[in-house]
Amino acid sequence: MTGSTALNASRRSADLAALSDGATVDLVVIGGGITGTGIALDAATRGLSVVLAEKHDLAFGTSRWSSKLVHGGLRYLATGNVGIARRSAIERGILMTRNAPHLVHAMPQLVPLLPEMNAASRALVRVGFAAGDGLRRLAGTPASTLPRSRRVDAASAISLAPTVRRNGLDGALLAYDGQLIDDARLVTAVARTAAQHGARILTRVAASDASHDSVTLTDTLTGESMSVSARAVVNATGVWAGEVDGSLKLRPSRGTHLVFDASAFGNPTAALTVPIPGEINRFVFAMPEQLGRVYLGLTDEDAPGPIPDVPEPTSAEVAFLLDTVNTALDTALRPDDVKGSYAGLRPLIDLGGAGRTADVSREHAVTESPSGVISVIGGKLTEYRYMAEDVVDRTVELRGLTAGRCRTRNLPMVGAPSNPVATLRSSSELPGALVARFGAEAPNVIARATCSKPTEHVADGIDVTRAEFEYAITHEGALTVEDILDRRTRIGLVCEDRDRAEATAAEMLSTSH
Repeated sequence: MTGSTALNASRRSADLAALSDGATVDLVVIGGGITGTGIALDAATRGLSVVLAEKHDLAFGTSRWSSKLVHGGLRYLATGNVGIARRSAIERGILMTRNAPHLVHAMPQLVPLLPEMNAASRALVRVGFAAGDGLRRLAGTPASTLPRSRRVDAASAISLAPTVRRNGLDGALLAYDGQLIDDARLVTAVARTAAQHGARILTRVAASDASHDSVTLTDTLTGESMSVSARAVVNATGVWAGEVDGSLKLRPSRGTHLVFDASAFGNPTAALTVPIPGEINRFVFAMPEQLGRVYLGLTDEDAPGPIPDVPEPTSAEVAFLLDTVNTALDTALRPDDVKGSYAGLRPLIDLGGAGRTADVSREHAVTESPSGVISVIGGKLTEYRYMAEDVVDRTVELRGLTAGRCRTRNLPMVGAPSNPVATLRSSSELPGALVARFGAEAPNVIARATCSKPTEHVADGIDVTRAEFEYAITHEGALTVEDILDRRTRIGLVCEDRDRAEATAAEMLSTSH
């Protein structure tokens, strides 16, 4: 059975009212990032009654601060973790061919062969790329979806990454990985697909006093609270998991990215992939992104202490990223070329060891606290579906729930061509950027718009239509200007863009209520 995919203020109010009748639900999920929404989707498609509570907005935390990569697991293969490497390749293939082919596409990664890269390093990258091809084949992902790696000449390298250093350039090694148009858009698609299958997705609702069979939910917009009885409660709050279950120990690490105009990199079509000096298997990526941007990342630094709502990059991380990428550029980038930045915290499991966070396992764990709350910690975005399956399997077993088998392996998200959400006309006549963000649903964004001038940009030079802002409110659960600018779109990453688009976002909110 499928229902409406629309998330909005009126559906939120109706869902809260329905919960107040006191009926017991099968599962309450705390946390509206990729892990929590993935669990809600998995459980709802098995026939369980599901409530998801997120105290801020969908993808408010780590799930919007990633590199937007769906990694095939090559790095984990290099460290001997064959299991996570193989799973990552499988999950990447599932996303690219079945779950969300509209949101994940092949991204070329170009490693320039410059004089500083010795023969041993070149051989290591070649072997790694060949192993990546093997993982792709093992996962059953066709080369038509994810092309094979190869070596290219200097002219081809320059055409793909125009600002690469020419002096001594001996061609490049080229491989492909999965790239999300946007991580927060994936979270929204998963949440809406869960809602399509009956899950109640509640943002601006804080969870407290969680136990094995109940949780207190507080509407942060009104201050009203209610106790909800549940057959199971799952804590999927990522780096904040210890606030729900004090027995958990995490070791967050901070990953920082810088945002540039794509013109600073010559409008590249491949991710310039630069070895970090002195490291065996770590790189910095300059990745072409939506809205005419390039994101440069990524750091991996210990982040001890209290968990901030919005982590901030450090000046040392900014300098590290610039210094590293400049080793591969003809003209060095300067701090004033940086248009914006962001940092996210990885919810790594604290195994009690010292050493670098870059070397800490990305495996996940499912635990049960003394209070009976089931928690999931660790893991990585690429494996969210596999993690959700594991969590729901364990929850069904621990609580004796009656549920069907996992269905998400072959389940198309909202926007995927085979999802049953009807489209009202062909997408061929629509702006390419709109189709990239909404897939097969793109025609609905325009057709359902009631605002004036729906196909006009929200501001000069920003490739987002007014209809998209309205759709964020009517169908994607956006309740504030920040939801629209920072998570349904990525306009807010650049302060000047935010300032120019803010009035339109406020206008859409005022006319939608």
